[in-house]
Amino acid sequence: MKQTTITAALAVVLAAGAVPAMAQDARLKAAVKADYDANLGALFDHFHRNPELSGLEVQTAARMAQELRALGYEVTTGVGGTGVVAVLRNGAGPTVMIRADMDGLPLAENSGLANASTVRQIDSDGVEKPVMHACGHDVHITALVGTARQMAARKANWSGTLVLIAQPAEERLFGARAMVNDGLYSRFPKPDYALAFHVSADTPTGRIVAPQGIVYSSSDSVDITVHGVGTHGASPHLGVDPVLVASQIVVSLQSLRSRETSPLQGAVVTVGAIHGGIKHNIISDRVDMQLTVRADSPEVRAQLLDGVDRISRNTALALGVPEDKLPTVTRSALETTPPTLNDPTVAARVRAALAVGLGEQVLMDVPRSGMGAEDFAHFITPESGVKGVYFAVGGTPADQTHSAPGHHSPLFRIAPEPAVTLGVEGSVLAAEALMPRT
Repeated sequence: MKQTTITAALAVVLAAGAVPAMAQDARLKAAVKADYDANLGALFDHFHRNPELSGLEVQTAARMAQELRALGYEVTTGVGGTGVVAVLRNGAGPTVMIRADMDGLPLAENSGLANASTVRQIDSDGVEKPVMHACGHDVHITALVGTARQMAARKANWSGTLVLIAQPAEERLFGARAMVNDGLYSRFPKPDYALAFHVSADTPTGRIVAPQGIVYSSSDSVDITVHGVGTHGASPHLGVDPVLVASQIVVSLQSLRSRETSPLQGAVVTVGAIHGGIKHNIISDRVDMQLTVRADSPEVRAQLLDGVDRISRNTALALGVPEDKLPTVTRSALETTPPTLNDPTVAARVRAALAVGLGEQVLMDVPRSGMGAEDFAHFITPESGVKGVYFAVGGTPADQTHSAPGHHSPLFRIAPEPAVTLGVEGSVLAAEALMPRT
């Protein structure tokens, strides 16, 4: 957003009385800092040392419920698995939901931090794995507790209903949908607006990125089983080689991006895994492939997924695979999410509130660096009518961002205090802007 546009938006928001006075926001910063020193710093340390895998966040959820109940919220646990929902009612007005994700990743932490995780946990597949908060979800849940405390203390500044959720299984993209399917919008106050943030290792501390359009791409996990006819490696003409068929499918799939999708549209088809064969001189009868398919619009998403089906089937036919052995293409029912799209008008209100409360210098606009995905999209689908804003909070000092390890790395580390405190400040200011006291 250009500077003149921000200034114009500030004037509109201030005229509407939707942002607290600057003196109040200075008090917010001081209150959040005091809370970090007294409570949130230790809470972050606890969460970082004790991560849990997707869908298995039992102890994390229990701690979140304990913290939120102590602040006077109506708390319900076990929503969509291990999800936690906390409600604070404060008179008439809009309902705003703020979400934080809880799960860690199956990585052995090698960050060198004093509080590095040494936890191991049996995953849902029955295999014991190391666990690490390698994507900053410990920042998010810590900041949610801080936000809960400040919103309860600042009830004079806003009017409406606040819903806070600690969500499971974002890393596997099924936690948000599980909570919605478990009645999140029928058992609890349905939000008019939904907010969330993600700490970003490549964004400087003290800065916020709040797009007014697309934030994340869609994501679909797809499995392809390529069938063949096994035979001796020295007599390939007596069988149908599934390795050759699979290899041709891999190459042909790239035409979906290069020749069937507009170059101005975001699209990715990546074959992340391919397994087949058992011996040098044996042509096997099966190859298994695993794909991730990404898009920035529902239309391109459907086009890519249909193209995966078409190319898999017709490549096999062209290479002589019998009709009864054509590839099977399966889309994961769990690991799937649509694009995450910020509502432009609501994002403008949030940006204006952040600029007033934290200074215009807090906002920065940067191009997307890839086609990551987020299941927050399930909370703000067009069908739901809920308008969402998802923003990023800087997690690395500015002089270190060029060398910061990426998310999902065993080396991942961020600066917790500036990330948590800015996450709280940004969440509070955004929520108050959407629930102004009139």
